[in-house]
Amino acid sequence: MPQIRSPSDRTYIAPSFWFGNAVRTARLGTGLWGLVGDRKAHRRTKMPGEMIGRFASAGVGQAEEPAPEKETEGKEQEGKGGCRRWLRKACPCCCQGTNESDDAVDTTNKDTKAEEKEEDGVKPPQPHIGDELQELMLQVRSVDLLKAKKGPNRCEHHTDQYHSDDLIIRRGQTFQMALDLSRPFDSTTDHLHLELKTGPRPLVSKHTHVIIPLVEELEDNRWEAKIVEQNGNRIRLSINSPPKALIGQYQLTMMTRGPKGEAITTHDPSNDIIMLFNPWCEDDTVYMDDEEEKKEYVLNDTGRLYYGTEKQIGARTWNYGQFCEGILAACLYVLEKSDVLPSGRGDPVNVVRAISAMINSPDDRGVLEGNWSGNYLGGTSPTVWSGSVDILKQYHQEGGMPVKYGQCWVFSGVTTTVLRCLGIPARSVTNFQSAHDTDVSLTIDVYFNENMEPLNHLNSDSVWNFHVWNDCWMARPDLPPGMGGWQAIDSTPQETSHGTFRCGPASTTAIRTGQVYHKHDTPFVFAEVNSDKIYWQRNLDGTFSQIHSEKKAVGHHISTKAVGSNKRADITHLYKHTEGSEEERIAVETASRYGTKPDMYSSPIAEDVCMEVTMEGEGPRMGGDAQLTILLRNQSSHPRSTTLHSQVAVMYYTGVLKGTVKKEEIPVELMPNEVKTINWVLPYKNYQDQLVDQAALMLTLSGRVRETKQVLATQTTFRLRTPDLSITPVGDAVVGKEMEARISFTNPLPRILKGVIFRVEGLGLQSNKAITVGDVGSHSSVTLTERFVPSLPGNRKLVASLDCEQLTQVHGVVDIVVQEK
Repeated sequence: MPQIRSPSDRTYIAPSFWFGNAVRTARLGTGLWGLVGDRKAHRRTKMPGEMIGRFASAGVGQAEEPAPEKETEGKEQEGKGGCRRWLRKACPCCCQGTNESDDAVDTTNKDTKAEEKEEDGVKPPQPHIGDELQELMLQVRSVDLLKAKKGPNRCEHHTDQYHSDDLIIRRGQTFQMALDLSRPFDSTTDHLHLELKTGPRPLVSKHTHVIIPLVEELEDNRWEAKIVEQNGNRIRLSINSPPKALIGQYQLTMMTRGPKGEAITTHDPSNDIIMLFNPWCEDDTVYMDDEEEKKEYVLNDTGRLYYGTEKQIGARTWNYGQFCEGILAACLYVLEKSDVLPSGRGDPVNVVRAISAMINSPDDRGVLEGNWSGNYLGGTSPTVWSGSVDILKQYHQEGGMPVKYGQCWVFSGVTTTVLRCLGIPARSVTNFQSAHDTDVSLTIDVYFNENMEPLNHLNSDSVWNFHVWNDCWMARPDLPPGMGGWQAIDSTPQETSHGTFRCGPASTTAIRTGQVYHKHDTPFVFAEVNSDKIYWQRNLDGTFSQIHSEKKAVGHHISTKAVGSNKRADITHLYKHTEGSEEERIAVETASRYGTKPDMYSSPIAEDVCMEVTMEGEGPRMGGDAQLTILLRNQSSHPRSTTLHSQVAVMYYTGVLKGTVKKEEIPVELMPNEVKTINWVLPYKNYQDQLVDQAALMLTLSGRVRETKQVLATQTTFRLRTPDLSITPVGDAVVGKEMEARISFTNPLPRILKGVIFRVEGLGLQSNKAITVGDVGSHSSVTLTERFVPSLPGNRKLVASLDCEQLTQVHGVVDIVVQEK
């Protein structure tokens, strides 16, 4: 129930007193209105305790019990006089006299006179205090979150499929709500803000208590609200949330303040707001640009899981059911039970790592209890499950009691459900001939005694026929550029990570290249897909010697459901280079140096070749061939030779690689002490239709020196520079005097720019203005003149930018010194 702060005594008075009792008694005369509305009268006249005590909704202070009334001769007489006796007690100034019949006559006469005046067209005098009372009582009477499934909030946020009556929104995206106020909102005198709280101990400093102010214009990347429509007492708000907002369930309350007091609404659970990750928001770290992939990896509620052997791959349908009734509540429950604090729920790395731990049960009583014994008494056989819904509902309804039983595909299926439900793109992935490395050697070791008999007590490593885990999609700002995109996580309890059964997220790019020093748990996943199987024999002195190795023993036919169909997609190439290739061998040997057996593979005889990548000036420009320089320096007195494997990929500014645009192999021969320069070129035609915002690319080079086995590897990120807009001021810059600025631009591309728009603005010079230019031909120039009137003196900046689909990040600025008039 909202509370109203009375300006006269600064105590809280329940609104039902002001609204309910005052309105109910107003019909009996103006005296009580005067008592309630006139603050001076309020101070003069003590409010009787009986009045408050008889109306529970007006609970202020302790109500004093009224003195018992004498019994009348009949019950009918008692009923007629009860209200009048109460009114006399409440307001003696309005109801004078002691004779009940006189009271009745007096009241009737007043009502009759008022009716006669209204019939004559003359309205009786109205109490002026009513307006002051309304001003005092500015409050939110009701909230409409506009949360209908087919309403704009749910549809625009892609949450209309959730079987829930809550407002479910995605972060970084505007949503709306409507408020009914006690009177029209006056922006000149009234104030209103919203408050959202999440977690058991909301704090502003931890972003778990959010205060959303009213602003005149909405800006991105912050919490704020704007009144976009006002109709009488009803206003409609448009609300922004930042793309890094914490996900989870928020409690909504509101504060209103007018000239005479303030009101705070109490929490109503039906107005809770659920915030999810947003793959449709470019600034969210889980952003995915391909619309079909979002439909598959976020919105598709069924999928395919693969099992069997690499030569006999089986498939089964799995119902993820992330939109089913009760599943969102169950997923939020799982998140609440995890070890990630509410203040850490804005980072998908934290969330998926916590979910990886919570889907299994050994150390945190998570969702599923694993069982590989073949005896499933007291539970359900893992092969019987065909979806995640029953599992998650049972776990939630039983208060966190682990569900029996699961194996790898069940753990993976439930993980996919939870991640998609929370808004993180996810898929289930099956690896055939999947290794389980138990000693972080990044090899699968098999030990024999002197007679070539297996030493079972040492043979703890194993290779599974198949194993199912998950990929989830996100940028990785915590890792070097290029490590974003698909990340491997595994909820099957195999090995602990920092003391808990969980695995990932590990960048598949890091796995592919053998960069296992990147977090989280990259060595373990690398071993699953690309470790060598090493055979050891015990010597007579107790030591072991390596007697054989299999380089293609693990990591075959890594599979997931294809986008938009039920076909199997082979994604082995995302986890490893072609088996047996030089690149794949380099990755294996690079990774092994960070394991417990770094000397497993022979170390290079010498490391005397250096490689670096340079660029001329400020780097390549948009619209032409991109040229970089590769420098190779042989610091030895002997010849050296290698083959460089070159690959360049388009990259989002978040570090996520979109796709490869060029691959080649470059043979290199180096004479003793020679420095060789290789001009590397990326033709315009290779990237013209592939670039994304920021126009960034990553060049990866790797190779091995044949004579010494030295590994050469480097990654270089670069940007294709866009032209600047040229802005030239014309005329004197004086406050109140019109002046001009010429804006010029030359199209750097060998193609037509469609629908070009210039946007110009400058504080104290010009408010934001869009100027339609239209099409600009290949290598053509355009100049326009913008007129404006400076309004502020001093050093000012006029800023212009170009907006078109084919070219981004084009802008210009000029300094203008404005003189006083």
